[in-house]
Amino acid sequence: MVNHSRGVLTKDITTPEAKNAKIKILVGPDEGWDNHVMREIIVDSGGYTPHHQHAWPHINYILEGIGALRMEEDVFPVVAGSYAYVPAHTMHQFQNTGTEPFRFICIVPIEGHR
Repeated sequence: MVNHSRGVLTKDITTPEAKNAKIKILVGPDEGWDNHVMREIIVDSGGYTPHHQHAWPHINYILEGIGALRMEEDVFPVVAGSYAYVPAHTMHQFQNTGTEPFRFICIVPIEGHR
């Protein structure tokens, strides 16, 4: 399978704990990856993902923009090429700290996407 993210439906992240954030499902069970989901997250200027924790880890790779990853009490600046492993049960949040869209890949086990 080969595709491009331009052709993938973008959905708003509608939880009240997020602001100016969207998601694209790139690879998951519909594409044959039964136990994980690869998603693209887009956070517009001034936006952020929910500040939350869950029982599964996830892997992130920054595609473009300038942002920050808050994990527990620490804040890590991230830019294109940065990557992060967020362990299970860790409070975390991504924030766009720049003026351009902040885009990153987020890979979670299937239970993290339901």
